[in-house]
Amino acid sequence: MRGDLEWGSIPRLVRDAAERYAGREAVVEGRSRISYAELGERVERAAAASIAAGVEPGDRVAIWAPNTLDWITAALGAVSAGGVLVPLNTRFKGAEAAYVLQRTRARLLFVTGTFLGTSYVASLRRAQAGHELADLEQVVVLSDAAPEGYRTWKDFLAAGDAVPPDAVRERAEAVRSTDPSDITFTSGTTGHPKGAVITHAQTLRVYGVWSELAGLEEGDRYLIVNPFFHTFGYKAGIIACLMRGATMVPQPVFDIDTALANIAAERISVLPGPPTLHQSILDHPARGSHDLSALRLVVTGAAVIPLQLVERLRTELKIATVLTAYGLTEAGGTVTMCRRGDPAEVIAATSGRAIPDTEVRVLSDEPGLPGEVLVRGYNVMSGYWEDPAETSAVVDADGWLHTGDVGVLDPDGNLRITDRIKDMYIVGGFNAYPAEIEQCLARHPDVLDTAVVGIPDGRLGEVGKAYVVRRPGTALTADGLIAWSRREMANYKVPREVEFLTELPRNASGKVLKGELRARR
Repeated sequence: MRGDLEWGSIPRLVRDAAERYAGREAVVEGRSRISYAELGERVERAAAASIAAGVEPGDRVAIWAPNTLDWITAALGAVSAGGVLVPLNTRFKGAEAAYVLQRTRARLLFVTGTFLGTSYVASLRRAQAGHELADLEQVVVLSDAAPEGYRTWKDFLAAGDAVPPDAVRERAEAVRSTDPSDITFTSGTTGHPKGAVITHAQTLRVYGVWSELAGLEEGDRYLIVNPFFHTFGYKAGIIACLMRGATMVPQPVFDIDTALANIAAERISVLPGPPTLHQSILDHPARGSHDLSALRLVVTGAAVIPLQLVERLRTELKIATVLTAYGLTEAGGTVTMCRRGDPAEVIAATSGRAIPDTEVRVLSDEPGLPGEVLVRGYNVMSGYWEDPAETSAVVDADGWLHTGDVGVLDPDGNLRITDRIKDMYIVGGFNAYPAEIEQCLARHPDVLDTAVVGIPDGRLGEVGKAYVVRRPGTALTADGLIAWSRREMANYKVPREVEFLTELPRNASGKVLKGELRARR
């Protein structure tokens, strides 16, 4: 494994990949097939254009767009010019995007035109009218057309042709390993979102380790469904592929039919993503008509991974390596991972062990009991952007990051996430952990997906309510599931109410939006 000290920075990683894997396919997007050498040239041109646009080392450069080749080129170009990348969630509304732009004082923004029927340009213009965005000097629309005051991607790139190649290389070489590489904003489930600052060295070291533990190889073909604005998509996707010489096949929207077609047509071998992605593939009625035989590596992560899912991926799809992992933005996206060779029970029931040279502990009264998960090591953020008070609230004086997640460590150091601290509820004095209950409910043969929240109860204080997605063609009833639950779990864990949904509300990262479920009452 090549370490972070050898590359030093993401710009040097890009140049190294362009030289080492020059003839290999780097990105496939529709009919476009870009080699690593060509990707390197495109990134250098985007870096030149960023310099021409006035980007100085340390300036924040935002990008608000779905998974595309242009996202990869624009982002890596800005970082190669010394910029600090600020990825914006494509689910954001204009005001939410404006908050992040204002908070980071971003000077340059790359934005998609229209995506999923929404004009991001129109949303941005409305947001600019209502927010003070004086620092935002230029907006580049990643399309062939742009309204007055904005620039097209083509015009932006053309302006960089006047910047000498030596100036581009000098700027890239000046980026230090300790410099911030990106500011990724948390989902903001409580108050405003906060921007976690991660350095080049952290990014390179964490995803060098991730690639090694996952077994990513040169020549792998990687379908990147996880959104690039999320650490899992950008770093476990783009950065990991650059490290190993794997081919990136970005998919802008999660659509199971498109995913199946891509897997077959592009001989996809690597498919990280949430459990729902893999469950959808297994259960798709047309699965048999697609050649999925090239798939060899799946990495997934969530509090609830049914053992049956792991076993089906291994047996029905013959996937050699299925791994689970746990991470959060504030820890560079990766905290624990299972290892190749771990038994299915460990992969399904835990998120694996701490990545090498980092520490994980659980704050509990005694070993084996749930408690808050703490993390310490090179993966922990340098802090929230310009917010020392919020930083000190989650990173203590000894360097431990308090994650807000509840988990249990087994004797081998495998971590099982049971919930968020805020999601735990108390039933008549007993702590109830929704993820544990969801894990049990997922074993019911008619349950496809489930989420449990605490609801008020006059006698017990709180009780559980389960939101359930039934498997197609089944007739499971609320009474039937509650009766089954009474046979399978302690009484205080049994949901008192069950509501059936066609699908659970999830954010772009695949996490269930439990706030929306609580608000349904």
